[in-house]
Amino acid sequence: MDYAKNAEVLQKFWKSGLERSKNWEKLVTVGMRGDGDEAMGEGTNISLLEKIVKDQRKIIADVTGKKAEKTPQVWALYKEVQDYYDKGMRVPDDVILLFCDDNWGNVRKLPDLSKPLHKGGYGIYYHFDYVGGPRNSKWINISPIQRVWEQMNLSYAHKVDKLWVVNVGDLKPMEFPISFFLEMAWNPKQFNAKNLLEYTEKWAAQQFGEKHAGEIARMINLYAKYNRRVTPETLDSKTYSLENYHEFETVLNDYRALAVEALRLKEQIPAEYQDAYYQLVLYPIDACSNLYEMYYAVAKNRELAAKKDPEANFYADKVKACFERNAYLDNQYNNVIAGGKWKHMMDQMRIGYKSWADGKENIMPEVTYISEAEAPKEKIFQEKNGYVSIEAENFARMSNSDRIHWEVIPDFGKTKSGVTTFPQNVYPKSDENIWLEYDINFESKGEFEVQLLLAPTLNFNHNKGLRYEISFDNETPQIVNFNGHYKGELGRWQSEHIIKSATKHSVQQAGKHTLRFRVLEPGIVLEKILINTGGLKPSYLGAPESEMLH
Repeated sequence: MDYAKNAEVLQKFWKSGLERSKNWEKLVTVGMRGDGDEAMGEGTNISLLEKIVKDQRKIIADVTGKKAEKTPQVWALYKEVQDYYDKGMRVPDDVILLFCDDNWGNVRKLPDLSKPLHKGGYGIYYHFDYVGGPRNSKWINISPIQRVWEQMNLSYAHKVDKLWVVNVGDLKPMEFPISFFLEMAWNPKQFNAKNLLEYTEKWAAQQFGEKHAGEIARMINLYAKYNRRVTPETLDSKTYSLENYHEFETVLNDYRALAVEALRLKEQIPAEYQDAYYQLVLYPIDACSNLYEMYYAVAKNRELAAKKDPEANFYADKVKACFERNAYLDNQYNNVIAGGKWKHMMDQMRIGYKSWADGKENIMPEVTYISEAEAPKEKIFQEKNGYVSIEAENFARMSNSDRIHWEVIPDFGKTKSGVTTFPQNVYPKSDENIWLEYDINFESKGEFEVQLLLAPTLNFNHNKGLRYEISFDNETPQIVNFNGHYKGELGRWQSEHIIKSATKHSVQQAGKHTLRFRVLEPGIVLEKILINTGGLKPSYLGAPESEMLH
């Protein structure tokens, strides 16, 4: 409403408010903002706002029957109102100046200590919850007390000690930062950089007893830290990098590990604290961890779908499962714990924002499914970082006979699967070529070691041993008996659940080459192939599978 045109109506409204609150203990705000949290009009009309304050103070004096300065007042320099102050507007000495943060917990302005201070003193208006750009932040706690303390201590050190206000949105998910803010406001000097976690432990002990206070404090501390990296509403599949420094995988594992800890501790929490534990600890951690799982799956789905890799479908299903789990966790909070006391408390949208403003319901991210017909037919593995690693099931070609065929055994062995021949009692004849071929693009050349990771099958054939042939391209195959020397001793094969068989090969030039693996007996199960071109590092499971050319 325009004060220049509607002063009488506004003055009547203000007067009725003062009359209604005549006997209350209160602070009266002076000044005015435009409709819908916007500026009052074009430009910064200082004279108009000064007239508004003068008129308001006359109403205060008329209603209370006392001088205006006898009623505590505050002028909030929120958002665009700070422009009036910056351009020279001032209010009477008795009015508290309420500086503000940027709605995200970062203080915008503090008193200049080199100049005379405002006699009415200063306050700060801080935010744990916010409706506005670049994205709403309303669902869960995103305010680690370390940042709250640092910014409020900065304010206090600048003589902001008359009034502290914090916008918390819904009280329910903000219990911990609210507790800290109010305790700090009561006695700011009690806190320092070294005792913040100690406060968190004391607070956890108040809620749950001493026994698990340390563990709970650590979890509350970490989840707020993780949520400050990026707010849950702003998080999406592009926030973290899939390509660089294993970043997305690292932050996902951070939250995943925290969720595992929270779920494990749940079983040790006494029954009378279970609902509180769900609200204050388990739900915020589990629900946010689930979001990270979902957006990581979205990112992987898009990456793999762009390559027409059918593994994209696994991540598409994962996105759906996480989206459904998000609804399940909300239902637990809203309708199951505390006998349904907190209905609708976790209905706040957090998935599917199209702008800064939220909608009424979460929207599942779009996913892409790849059909087998779309999948690339060639599988060529690329040497990188001095090695090639291939899961056995990802062969480029196979050769069967009328009597013998290859099969993949899913989930066999230590990584992905195993590949072997069936029937298991049929031995290849000398003219039966039962082989698998793997295509590799080498960026280097030289003598390379090929390691086959084979299931720890023993020489069950009267101690003769099991043999395979291995070769690159048209070279003469090497025949390897990988277990014929076994004499019944127990040792590394059994404890490591693998037999590593190595051969040396000369690759004369960089480029595409084909590795052929041919079996001469049944019962040989191949799990993985590792080729060391100079950079293969020791590991128990073998290097992760190399990328394929597309």
